[in-house]
Amino acid sequence: MKNQPFYRRLGFAWHGIVSAFQSEASFRQQVLMACMLLAILIWRNPPAVWWAILLTNCFLVLAAELFNTALEHTLDHLSPEIHPSVKLAKDCSAAAVLVLSMGALLSFAAFVYSTWPV
Repeated sequence: MKNQPFYRRLGFAWHGIVSAFQSEASFRQQVLMACMLLAILIWRNPPAVWWAILLTNCFLVLAAELFNTALEHTLDHLSPEIHPSVKLAKDCSAAAVLVLSMGALLSFAAFVYSTWPV
């Protein structure tokens, strides 16, 4: 699968996004939150720096969710039985998504605090 043309690699990536959307409730929830944020940004039309900060946070959370999904599927395939090391790897991967999500939430709170009319 290495050295495929760009359009094929793009297809692989798109398939990963669609598969995660279909199989992972967390990914669907994160996409919904990103869409809601986009609607708020369009409605409020803040300075460009807020667009950059908040959308970057959204994409980081979605990417982390995709990495988490990939790791979980790989570990479940390699070690179907529960093993302490596998559990720790999966827990840490989920924690990475949580940490990024909390950072995104704090960024959104700063946005609301600094841009909402008093």
